[in-house]
Amino acid sequence: MATDFLENYAWIFWLGLILVFVIIEVATIDFIFLMLAVGSLGGLVSGLFGAPWWAQVLIAAVLSLLLLFFVRPALHRALRRGADGTPSNVEALLGLSGTVTTGFVAGQGHVKLTNGETWTAKLSQTAEERPVEAGERVVVTAIEGATAVVVPAERTAL
Repeated sequence: MATDFLENYAWIFWLGLILVFVIIEVATIDFIFLMLAVGSLGGLVSGLFGAPWWAQVLIAAVLSLLLLFFVRPALHRALRRGADGTPSNVEALLGLSGTVTTGFVAGQGHVKLTNGETWTAKLSQTAEERPVEAGERVVVTAIEGATAVVVPAERTAL
């Protein structure tokens, strides 16, 4: 009785599953659920050709796994090929140099970075404990909230 129901109405299960996977994929845009939806479509098609329910599940699972491991990575590579590799946000600030605008008192001060932004700054714990005066060059090593963590730039002899 239960197997008759499964064989007669499995297509409804597959359509519902495909719909759920597509909705989740639209929300995540990671191509995982798209591959599962296409695998479920394989289960639906195999059911329409008369495959028993257990074979439909097996076909859907195998097809989904093949798509996840072979098609999804290639799709990701193709879509990322034209991506801009320029760092942005915090990544763009790391390694940026700047000039101290107000001398550091108790390890805190202000710096104007080469991108034109003025930041509240503090000395990195790895920097030597010494006074940092206005006009001195520094390099950003980290960002902690709205504070740039800096170290004095090395002076190089010409």
